[in-house]
Amino acid sequence: MKLKTHKAVSKRFTITKTGKVLKRAAGQDHFNSRDPGKITRKKRRDKTFASYSKAVKTLMGE
Repeated sequence: MKLKTHKAVSKRFTITKTGKVLKRAAGQDHFNSRDPGKITRKKRRDKTFASYSKAVKTLMGE
């Protein structure tokens, strides 16, 4: 039987063509003016997520 896609996981993570799991940088919503520019620039990029990547792929139905 096929697994259903876990919707909470599919909203938080994306899987690239090569199979890497990406997630959005944390703490982007508000209170960003107090952060240094270096941190603000780092938050713009998606982060590679390696620790639970196998579980994320299973929940995404990959």
